[in-house]
Amino acid sequence: MRVYSSNYTFDYSWEEVSTANWRKYCPWNDKSTHVVAVDTLSRSVDPATGILRTERLITCNQTAPAWVLSLLGGSSTSYVYETSYVDTAAKKVTMCSNNLTWSNLINVRETVVYQPDTKASSPGHERTLFNQEARITALCGGWQKIKTKIEEATVERFGENAQRGREGFEAVLEMSRRVFGEEREQQKLAQHA
Repeated sequence: MRVYSSNYTFDYSWEEVSTANWRKYCPWNDKSTHVVAVDTLSRSVDPATGILRTERLITCNQTAPAWVLSLLGGSSTSYVYETSYVDTAAKKVTMCSNNLTWSNLINVRETVVYQPDTKASSPGHERTLFNQEARITALCGGWQKIKTKIEEATVERFGENAQRGREGFEAVLEMSRRVFGEEREQQKLAQHA
């Protein structure tokens, strides 16, 4: 097993980040063009806790390393199952995902958490912590060299995609702030007219 982990601080409030998270794979994000579809499978609110639980299927077009495709076959379309929990009382978004494609050969379990950065935030300048961890396990029996190579290649690819994903999400956050700001201004003007 290999672990990829990353921490980052967004210069946006938790409210902005948790709202924009639902638009992470929209046209504003030119860094995640490999995501071709996001389908919501279910969504519910726990009446006791108020936690919003959402299940989604994410469809991606990603090229696997050529040696993996030649060894294992397959296509460039892959599927990821994601379950997210939004706890507005605790101001915490937790997203858990795992691969469905090639899950008999490799298991990728990712957890992402967004929470307010209470230490670095100040009134008018709120920040949000992003913590990401992926546990990657190749499941190819006793072939340790192949198993290690698959895990290492997957961790490397995961890191590259994670960096692009953060850059793309920054663009979504920036555009969301601008669009919502313009909308608020239009509403103010309409009220005073």
